Amino acid sequence: MKKIWKASTLAVVAAVAAGGIWYHLYYNQGADFQEENNLPFNSEIVKEKAKALSHSNYTAYETEVPGELAALDYDQHRDIRFVRENGPWFNKRRPFEIQFFHLGSIFKDAVKINEVMNGKASEFVYAPEYFNYGKNRLHPEDWKNIGYAGFRLHYPLNTRSYFDELVSFLGASYFRALGKGQKYGLSARGLAIDTAEQTGEEFPVFREFWIERPKRNAAEIKLHALLDSPSVSGAYSFVIQPGLSTTMDVDVTLYPRKKIQKLGIAPLTSMFLFGENSKNKFDDHRMEVHDSDGLLVWNGNDEWLWRPLDNSKYLRISSFLDKNPKGFGLLQRDRNPEHYLDFEAMYEQRPSVWVEPLDEWGAGTVQLVEIPSVQEIHDNIVAFWIPKEEIIPGKEYHFRYRLHWTGDAPVDSGLAKVTATYTGIGGVSGMLENDKRKFVIDFSAPYETNLQKDIENGVVVPDISISEGKFLGAHLMYNPLTKAPTLYMDFRPNGKTSEIRAVLKKDGKAVSEVWSYQWLP
Repeated sequence: MKKIWKASTLAVVAAVAAGGIWYHLYYNQGADFQEENNLPFNSEIVKEKAKALSHSNYTAYETEVPGELAALDYDQHRDIRFVRENGPWFNKRRPFEIQFFHLGSIFKDAVKINEVMNGKASEFVYAPEYFNYGKNRLHPEDWKNIGYAGFRLHYPLNTRSYFDELVSFLGASYFRALGKGQKYGLSARGLAIDTAEQTGEEFPVFREFWIERPKRNAAEIKLHALLDSPSVSGAYSFVIQPGLSTTMDVDVTLYPRKKIQKLGIAPLTSMFLFGENSKNKFDDHRMEVHDSDGLLVWNGNDEWLWRPLDNSKYLRISSFLDKNPKGFGLLQRDRNPEHYLDFEAMYEQRPSVWVEPLDEWGAGTVQLVEIPSVQEIHDNIVAFWIPKEEIIPGKEYHFRYRLHWTGDAPVDSGLAKVTATYTGIGGVSGMLENDKRKFVIDFSAPYETNLQKDIENGVVVPDISISEGKFLGAHLMYNPLTKAPTLYMDFRPNGKTSEIRAVLKKDGKAVSEVWSYQWLP
């Protein structure tokens, strides 16, 4: 699975580029065109469009991209910059601005983008005046309304004087957002279909967007999208509220064309190359390289599970059965820049994303897919919810959830958190044995009073289970550096996949998250 956003982050930045060849269209001409195409709009219209699509055969959406744009390489496409001062919402005393991504290079599919005002929708027609083409020798006067590859919204997120990039929609159904002080990392998707299945993955596409022009004092912005793919069509609404943690309320209505084997709701896509538990696999000066370091699940039974991410030689799929989950997400917990030593990528500033269901989702599975990868330019981590209910054509399916683009899970469990996982050859110093594996798990402090004494006196103890192999013992210590518990445990693999769980308990009650690990032979 290729990482769509990693390269495109630098390809289209919110900056004004000087020089280059300019081609202008009068803004008023674009406005006249829009007025002639004003159409009534509300969210029900998107549902009607999606439902109608589901009753017809799927037609692949293909854009006739001018050959000179299709031939652009990465650097040439990157040289096309949006000119903020010419943007349609610039200097309109609105809290948000919109900018567009240009077609070209790998971005060959145009999406229709509409502006909604007073219940009427008008298309944002292509305008060369929006772009500086840099050193490229292009001929936009011949292109007519070629459309845009996607768009991004800007907002004064970090200071009142600068409109930071807040959210971007670009490529298939991918999108991502930022909270205050964050750098782009993982992405979300509208839908995942048959991810990690032998039949191959299907990538639904947002075909059309409707963006409601915000009022002058608006604290949020609303947009709608029409999704389509060979298996399903869908209507989406997004309510985006920027802040320290940016939230996106997502309302989804799906209309399957055919039976779907694996439907992934609220999919998150991230990158994990290596971390504390897999550093030995890469000859790299950095100690860690990842956008996320773990999956956190708050299940319907009020249990909190932490699964450290890994990059093994083989595809790994972890499934957590549940009923009415309360939340799950891919988190970036390690915020220490010394652990990354990458002051360009700044992985310590990547957002965590938490999925909060706004309805009861019933029975199903939170699934984590970890794909082997040797480069950090590829997304190799996917997490989503799979409903147990059979997904069949002719039926309507509805889901609501809130995405939190944040530093950590927005809900405090009150439990000690897993802060690091290390693994290596088992045994003791000077007497290591290759047939044994050792895991060292750092926790945060579950409470402050008498923690060290409770650990030393056996009041706080580990509860460990292993599905395959032999458990060889564990030792819980008070770590004077972290001032919190550290658990050492050894087991002997038996050549089979083993699910390992460890939780700290006091008086029989959990005082930590459940550390959950999948050992592959």
